[in-house]
Amino acid sequence: MVNTLSGIPLPCVHSIPKLIHGSSRSVDRRCSNAHRCLVFRNRNVAAAASSSRKIFALKLSHDTDSASTVVADCEAVLGVVADCEAVLVPGADTDVSFPSLRINEIDDLDGGILGFDEQNDAAASTLTQAVEEEEESGTAPFDVIGTIPPPGKGQKIYEIDPLLGDFRDHLDYRYGQYKKVREAIDNTEGGLEAFSRGYEKFGFTRREWAPGAKSASLVGDFNDWNPNTDAMTRNEYGVWEIFLPNNADGSSAIQHGSRVKIRMDTPSGTKDSIPAWIKYSVQPPGAIPYDGIYYDPLEEEPMINTYANFRDDVLPRIKKLGYNAVQIMAIQEHSYYASFGYHVTNFFAPSSRFGTPEDLKSLIDKAHELGLLVLMDIVHSHASNNTLDGLNMFDGTDSHYFHSGSHGHHWLWDSRLFNYGNWEVLRYLMSNARWWLEEYKFDGFRFDGVTSMMYIHHGLQVAFTGNYREYFGFATDVDAVVYLMLVNDMIHGLYPEAVTIGEDVSGMPTFCIPVQDGGVGFDYRLQMAIADKWIELLKHRDEDWKMDDIVHTLTNRRWMEKCVAYAESHDQALVGDKTIAFWLMDKDMYDFMSLDRPATPAIDRGIALHKMIRLITLGLGGEGYLNFMGNEFGHPEWIDFPRSDQYLPNGKFVPGNKNSYDKCRRRFDLGDADYLRYRGLQEFDQAMHHLEEKIVFMTSEHQYVSRIDEADKVIVYERGNLVFVFNFHWSNSYFDYRVGCPLPGKYKIVLDSDDHLFGGHSRIDRKSEFFSEEGWHDGRPQSFLIYAPSRTAVVYALVDKESLPLTVADGSALEQDVL
Repeated sequence: MVNTLSGIPLPCVHSIPKLIHGSSRSVDRRCSNAHRCLVFRNRNVAAAASSSRKIFALKLSHDTDSASTVVADCEAVLGVVADCEAVLVPGADTDVSFPSLRINEIDDLDGGILGFDEQNDAAASTLTQAVEEEEESGTAPFDVIGTIPPPGKGQKIYEIDPLLGDFRDHLDYRYGQYKKVREAIDNTEGGLEAFSRGYEKFGFTRREWAPGAKSASLVGDFNDWNPNTDAMTRNEYGVWEIFLPNNADGSSAIQHGSRVKIRMDTPSGTKDSIPAWIKYSVQPPGAIPYDGIYYDPLEEEPMINTYANFRDDVLPRIKKLGYNAVQIMAIQEHSYYASFGYHVTNFFAPSSRFGTPEDLKSLIDKAHELGLLVLMDIVHSHASNNTLDGLNMFDGTDSHYFHSGSHGHHWLWDSRLFNYGNWEVLRYLMSNARWWLEEYKFDGFRFDGVTSMMYIHHGLQVAFTGNYREYFGFATDVDAVVYLMLVNDMIHGLYPEAVTIGEDVSGMPTFCIPVQDGGVGFDYRLQMAIADKWIELLKHRDEDWKMDDIVHTLTNRRWMEKCVAYAESHDQALVGDKTIAFWLMDKDMYDFMSLDRPATPAIDRGIALHKMIRLITLGLGGEGYLNFMGNEFGHPEWIDFPRSDQYLPNGKFVPGNKNSYDKCRRRFDLGDADYLRYRGLQEFDQAMHHLEEKIVFMTSEHQYVSRIDEADKVIVYERGNLVFVFNFHWSNSYFDYRVGCPLPGKYKIVLDSDDHLFGGHSRIDRKSEFFSEEGWHDGRPQSFLIYAPSRTAVVYALVDKESLPLTVADGSALEQDVL
């Protein structure tokens, strides 16, 4: 699946030449000095809020119907701290003890855009100069790995939010645990930088951690699966090792493409397991379990497959629409296709369904050439329940990588839950995150299922109200939160430009505050409540929608903690649910989306509301905007993966779809067809992002909602230098409707959802000019009069402070220059 993001202050992305990965392993593929930095945004320049762009989130699917169809998911306030056990830390002289816890067009605006963000010009100039100096010196943001700073005092969170002081015991304990684990890693492993490179030491050709095994051998095609040929030796930490010298001709002892496994004598019997650190795995035709594959390709190995198709056909589309980042889902190998990629079996292996690792690298290279960041949807919240090709029961025990018993099973997802208090689990997961950054040059992550990680109840059957006791107490899995602090610490320390987004529905305070200040360390929270709210509203008539409910949902976020907003998520596009467009227009989409026939009331209503939903989400919902593939043009259908009949663990029968690929797709051609109404929806999406790119309002600190009128069904708010007016009324249009504004001057329309280009009725003259009048209205010092058609959203910009008509005592107008 693919999502696209907008408005997030993203790091620089350099254009780079095409690379053949087999011959470029030492090249940092995220940058090149041959071209100029395309995105002027740097996390380390506080004033550089002068640019923002957008993300396209993706799960690559299996097939392609046509060239235009891409086929694609303890007693105290502290929690449970009673069981403190000695943990043997590899390399330490002694045991280390710690608790085992668990646009209308705007290019031609005369006079430019004036107002709150004028100071950004200097910041942009400074940043541009810095980038140019970097290029001249031959360095770039991703050329050098950063230095992970030492732990801070973790006390700044109390300055940011004094209410957290009531939970100082819990938070100080949490931070103390983080510092204790961090200190142990620094003292025994050489720091997070070395600790997170476990993939250089572990793997089937060198080491495997399996303390529960009595014996272990490396077997595979290369030794005819003989367990006596390549026996492994065990050290005191339960790590099994073997060294295989190269052949006489210098070639590897294991041929590229060979199947390999670890054969172990375990407490539950003899078993063959795919190495936990495997880098590539495939599912043989007709087989159920996957095979681990030794992956060491020749440079000339072909790269023709779905990764390549997406690279060539879809990435240019994403760039043209105005997005600046791609979030790709289901990259980590998962045996069950219909799991949307969330039941991961092989954490270091990219899914072989879409091609080889080299093909994925090529896709990322191309995205960077286009100036697009590539974020990976990483799953560290749980793992597949599979024992044949996953981590479950790897060494024959129930408590290897996971908690034992019911604590280690997610009853809703039917998956295993990691023991984040285990040293080797920390190494495994942190190294996994670094592996994808280092080897594949991803630019960051969206961490999946973070709410499930942070609470012992996993957020299930719990309604979060914002009461701090819900976040800091026995229900919190401190081990998991400490892991999230450590991994963010590592990522932002080594890769300062990397972006981390956490999928959290609970609203955990301090979630997006730096670790050094006592926070969890994410850059952004994925604002999941917004998409859920839209689906809730779409099940009712828009006549019954409450304007205050919409505004509250869009603006309900913590101060100084940034959010990514989205109107539609992949969950709503799955079979059994509907896309936003299908909720709005339903079956009429099959027969009345052609421009050669009149639109039905359902189509007219749906097209209008679809644009308004997207714009108000982008404009009011957060500091970034996420689009799920197809929502940019109102895709009519759901996504359904090829599935066979199955029985759930509780015995319930779930019918399949005869392994059909019919709905496993996104019809991008619909948005391109100039004879279909989808085209107007897509044009509006592009115009939305063009406006954001030109004016950069999403990252502006100025946001003010001046009017929420339930009777008129009108919402008016300011964001940056713009005034947004939404008339959700189904039939009422308002003439001479007064709206407040912050600054005096002339305003012009810069985006009109009713424009004919966007499938509207063109009821507004986009060339109209609106002059402000002095006097308080809706809490604003100025105001102007507009025409607000029904089911229409219009954006106004202050474009000129000169030639301002002032009303004098006798009511006549007087022209006066305003300096």
